[in-house]
Amino acid sequence: MILFNKIVIIGTGLIGGSLGLALKKQHLAGCVIGLSRQRKNSRRAKKVGAIDAIGSSLEVVADADLVILATPIDTIIDLAGRISNKLKKGCIVIDVGSSKERIVSKLSALIPNFLGCHPLAGSEKSGITNLQDGIFKGSICIITPTAKTNPYALNKVKLLWNKLGAKIVILSAKKHDQALAFTSHLPHALAFSLISAIPERFLKISSGSLRDTTRISSSDANLWSEIFLSNRANLLTALSIFQIKLTALKLALESGNKKPLVSILVSANKKREKLK
Repeated sequence: MILFNKIVIIGTGLIGGSLGLALKKQHLAGCVIGLSRQRKNSRRAKKVGAIDAIGSSLEVVADADLVILATPIDTIIDLAGRISNKLKKGCIVIDVGSSKERIVSKLSALIPNFLGCHPLAGSEKSGITNLQDGIFKGSICIITPTAKTNPYALNKVKLLWNKLGAKIVILSAKKHDQALAFTSHLPHALAFSLISAIPERFLKISSGSLRDTTRISSSDANLWSEIFLSNRANLLTALSIFQIKLTALKLALESGNKKPLVSILVSANKKREKLK
C-alpha cells in the first residue's frame, strides 16, 4: 500500500536510515530519496537498501509528497527555513527530534503541513552503520499536532506510523517535553554523570549492573548536548526532583537505620514494576 509517491529523508543516520528501510520493506513509498551532509552516509544507505536514490541538493524536495527531517535539533530548524519555499502544495513534513516545543513552534509557522513526531526507538549507537531492521515495531511514536494542524495530514502520518508497527500517542509539544525530560533526558543526564563519578581505576572490576546503568552514556555527545539545551527548563526541574530523592537516600544511609532505607528501596521497587 503506497502512502506517498515520493519521500525524501534528510539525514540518513540510525533513525533516518531505519525509517527508509522500513518504508521500502512495507512498500509505503513509490520512491525514497536520501540526503545527508556527508555523502558517504547516503551512499551507505543506498547500498543497504534504505533508500532508492541519493539526492544531490535540497532541490530534491520540490516534488516530494513527504519530507522527513532526521537530523539533530538545530539542523532541523535550519533546514525548515531552507526548504519551506521549495515544497509543493500539500507536501507533508515531519521531524523525528527528541524534543518538540522549539521545533514545533518554529516549523509550524513555516510549513503548513508540518507535524512533529518522536519515535521512541533507537539506541546509544548512531549512524547508518547501526541501522536496525524492524526498529519501530512495538515502539511508541509521539505525535505533537497543534490547533492549526491539517486533519488530513495528521491522519496520513498516523497511518504511516501504524504501518511501521508503532503505537501512537498524541501529546502537545509542551506535554511531550515535560514527560521526556523525566523518561529520557534525565536518564541520559544521570548515565553521563554516573560514569564520570566512578574512579577509572575501578572500571576493570565493574559488574554488569554498571554496564547496564551507564549504557546510554555512550550516546553521541553533540546530539545530546543539543537535546539537553533544547529542553533545558524541564530537564532542570527533573534534575532538581532527582536531587531531592538522592538526598533522601543519603540521609537515610547517614542515619544508620535500616527501616527508612528499606522503605525508599521498596517504594522504588513498586514503581519499577509499573514500567514492565
